[in-house]
Amino acid sequence: MAAEGLWLLLLLSCRGSSTRSAAGPRYSPDWSSLDARPLPGWFDAAKVGIFVHWGVFSVPAWGSEWFWWHWKGELQPDYQRFVRLHFPPGTSYADFAPRFSAVDFEPEKWAQLFQDAGARYVVFTSKHHEGFTNWGSKVSWNWNSVDTGPHRDLVGELGEAVRKRNISFGLYHSLFEWFHPLYLLDKNNSFKSQFFVSEKTLPELSELVLRYKPDLIWSDGDWEAPDTYWNSTSFLAWLYNDSPVKDTVVVNDRWGINCSCRHGGYYNCQDKFEPGSLPDHKWEMCSSVDKRSWGYRSNMQIFEVMNEFTIIQQLVRTISYGGNYLLNVGPTKEGQIAPIFQERLLALGTWLKVNGEAIYESRPWRTQKENRSEETWYTSKGPAVYAIFLVWPKDNVLTLSSPVVSARTQLAKKPRRR
Repeated sequence: MAAEGLWLLLLLSCRGSSTRSAAGPRYSPDWSSLDARPLPGWFDAAKVGIFVHWGVFSVPAWGSEWFWWHWKGELQPDYQRFVRLHFPPGTSYADFAPRFSAVDFEPEKWAQLFQDAGARYVVFTSKHHEGFTNWGSKVSWNWNSVDTGPHRDLVGELGEAVRKRNISFGLYHSLFEWFHPLYLLDKNNSFKSQFFVSEKTLPELSELVLRYKPDLIWSDGDWEAPDTYWNSTSFLAWLYNDSPVKDTVVVNDRWGINCSCRHGGYYNCQDKFEPGSLPDHKWEMCSSVDKRSWGYRSNMQIFEVMNEFTIIQQLVRTISYGGNYLLNVGPTKEGQIAPIFQERLLALGTWLKVNGEAIYESRPWRTQKENRSEETWYTSKGPAVYAIFLVWPKDNVLTLSSPVVSARTQLAKKPRRR
């Protein structure tokens, strides 16, 4: 069944909705205080976001966005063979940067695509583990998109285009870098020194906040060191107390090896995380249209691309369990979003135009999944309860055992869109 052909039921119940306030006291640099900060309400209401992985890894565009690590860190033979066959002898990873041209990058078109996909927020790669910054960072000399490659402020351009359309703008940022000498020095010192953090990580994060005022910081690359090495609690205390986005910014849970699914504004837990029951903390499921990579890769096969039914299925399950759904695409080095990715995003947007009432600003209901069906899920909004069924019953009879009807119950049915 095509995604736009899925059905939606609307029932009435007595369940109310609640709101969260972003206001609060000053926060101290410890997790007990920081974790008590209410999550700004816009994030829970938004529900649907688009993730964009773009960087120098888009030049070799093979294997995954971890190309450099697989090639020079793990010394994987297939990556070494790929470079020998496609690039001149002696090629280094730095030689890829000038080829990261972004010559076809049109931020207005990207932003329109994301809007048409139904996104209420966008998370863009400001810096991946390779260390290349997609803005002219003062602490990433000659290894940034202004000094080399595109010679453009990619973060600034996309942020402006996205916000014109009232879409919230978030930034992915990797705390660590695979081969930065200061990070390797700290690692060799068992993270007892913090040269990399003081000279690179924290100055970058401050730049991003002060210059671009992101609505969301999607932290990553935390897993080798504890939060005390990253000075995470000190940074977050400043972010929540004194930064220009202190009342609105949202952060995830990747701030140290001990933080995932425990500390932070909302939880990612792990890539493509899906709980089996309703969590007691706000969470996000991040997924990628290319099932094997976050960045663009030329060796992607059609069977490795999620179909639209799977995307809608992931979305509905996530929202029913109270999460947000962040769907990733990886552009080419020129700045093109592949047609197959565009098609999937537009299919998502088409479905949301019909069924978004049951998604945006919704809340989990007392039951998340219908007992009699593996493909019927519930959400709610005020007194309304939505039953979203992904597969129409073969006998044309849909049985819902979870709702308890009364004389006041009203039933509304969305027509199936073909």
